[in-house]
Amino acid sequence: MISEVLLIGHWLIVVGLSLRVIVRRLPVGVSVAWLAVIFSVPVVGAVLYLLFGEKRLGRRRAARIAANLDEVQTWQAGFRRTDESAAASINPWAEPLDRLAGQVLGFPAQAGNELRLLDSSDRFFDALVADIDTATERCHLAFYIWFEGGRTADVVDALIRAAERGVECRALGDALGSQDFLRSDLLARLRRGGVGFSSALPTSLLSFLSSRADLRNHRKIVVIDDRVAYTGSQNLVDPRFFKQDSGVGEWVDAMVRVTGPAARALGGVFALDWSVETGSRFVPPERTAAAAPGTGGSVVQVVPSGPDLRPEAIHQLLLTAIYGARRELVMTTPYFVPDESILTALLSAALRGVAVTLVVPAHNDSRLVRYASVAHFDDLMSAGVRIALFGGGLLHTKSLTVDGEVSIFGSVNLDMRSLWLNFEISLFVYDPGFTNRLRELQAGYLDRSTTLDLATWRERPRWHQLAEDAVRLLSPLL
Repeated sequence: MISEVLLIGHWLIVVGLSLRVIVRRLPVGVSVAWLAVIFSVPVVGAVLYLLFGEKRLGRRRAARIAANLDEVQTWQAGFRRTDESAAASINPWAEPLDRLAGQVLGFPAQAGNELRLLDSSDRFFDALVADIDTATERCHLAFYIWFEGGRTADVVDALIRAAERGVECRALGDALGSQDFLRSDLLARLRRGGVGFSSALPTSLLSFLSSRADLRNHRKIVVIDDRVAYTGSQNLVDPRFFKQDSGVGEWVDAMVRVTGPAARALGGVFALDWSVETGSRFVPPERTAAAAPGTGGSVVQVVPSGPDLRPEAIHQLLLTAIYGARRELVMTTPYFVPDESILTALLSAALRGVAVTLVVPAHNDSRLVRYASVAHFDDLMSAGVRIALFGGGLLHTKSLTVDGEVSIFGSVNLDMRSLWLNFEISLFVYDPGFTNRLRELQAGYLDRSTTLDLATWRERPRWHQLAEDAVRLLSPLL
């Protein structure tokens, strides 16, 4: 009798969750993967879906986002009123990308930005500390990972100096990515020095009941006096001290230093994150002469993305960029787990004659992701995609250049987590000058990489291929 009740209960849960998956209208690959898990793994499949199957931000966080929405949109509208000339300098083929990004995420492309590409961690730390030391009003920092060790202490010291001279200093660190730092002596010293620090998306045993634990704030943003900003792929870690026992070498990153109106837009993204995490009122950066749009410089569009408002936005934008490529498409990413639509776009680009190049690290810190990634290599190389394995460490830079004219640069990986689950930040740069500088950085990565040969690749052990194909089925959930 008990066994019959348990069996009936199991099937009621399976059918109920399956119906929920169907009516939520997820991407087909994701829906099929979750249905397979729910049906094939008794009890555990249902538990996994309840924990990780839905983008539950939590009732309190969702309410805070909704409460700020009108004010955020009103503030964003000011950008559209102040710079209607930037579109004139955007290459015609990229205009749909600009329009789509502005329509779904609110920020238009703006001219008058100066961009400095920082291709090493030391250059980033040197520039960041120097800018913090000149701050007069505020220093706002958000990083997925804060890690104690090496030059992170230089930034902490600079923030404490700024706070002592009356500068408002606030910082965010993701509760999961920065979990060790949140218990560190360095954070305690930062707070004693007058710097406000809040953890983003905190997790607890009870939070599993109301929110999804693996929705993370993966953004990297620094804004100083609303006139200077930084973003890119580097966390607040010194690569000489970070994950030295993982066997992948030092992490290799790049950041960009921004002055101009894009700095103010990045400041607004931080302000919203701070408001949501602390419960304080959303206070957007004021429009100042230093941050006002001007002529010349780079045309830049700030593109925040995440599961809160338009979770499909960055996915749509990347597809638009890939399909818009006419001559060349170069990508660097540490984690390459595309869905079927991204994979189809890349294959289509290569088959129509676009020179498509993908640079990924030779060694990855996630074996599961590596198997899911390389499962696509045969199809891509067969279509003409050049795949290069970077041998100089864990290449962590996330970049995409299109035809030497448009760049996408920031925190977004080419995987399902970045595209659908994480809070991310990107810069869309409509400027051949900056794109060529980024293209030179990508070329430098290629010089330190080994290009795969299709015939040699197909000679790898059969069990490798079987493992890759098996993990590939789970890629929509990774």
